[in-house]
Amino acid sequence: MIRFAIRAVVFIGSAAIGLLVAKALVDEMTIDWADVFWVVVIFAVLQSVLAPFIANTASRNAPALLGAAGLISTVVALLITSVVTGLSISGGPGPWIYASVVVWIVTMLATLLLPILLVKAGIRRRRDRDPDATSPP
Repeated sequence: MIRFAIRAVVFIGSAAIGLLVAKALVDEMTIDWADVFWVVVIFAVLQSVLAPFIANTASRNAPALLGAAGLISTVVALLITSVVTGLSISGGPGPWIYASVVVWIVTMLATLLLPILLVKAGIRRRRDRDPDATSPP
């Protein structure tokens, strides 16, 4: 159960970081600040459901697209999120492509780096609480 909670925190955190970085870099992307929580949660849930579905579909029907499954699921999750929340990307396909690539790359990097940072923070907290617990006998 703890692993599931940690994975959920990492996934929602990486989605938030990806969306906020894209918001900062893509001028045509707007997020209604009253809806930020729902934008992040809905995007994260959609991404977590769509990514395996698209990867499985691609591996069965179009193996050449398997490498792009994450990017495709990001585009679809952004599209659906923009329909149901305060996320908006205007200006045609260019900003959509740019925002999708930024969210995809930042989310991917955050998903790799957040667990490392969480583990380091946990170790540091443990050392601060009990300095003898981490020293060798």
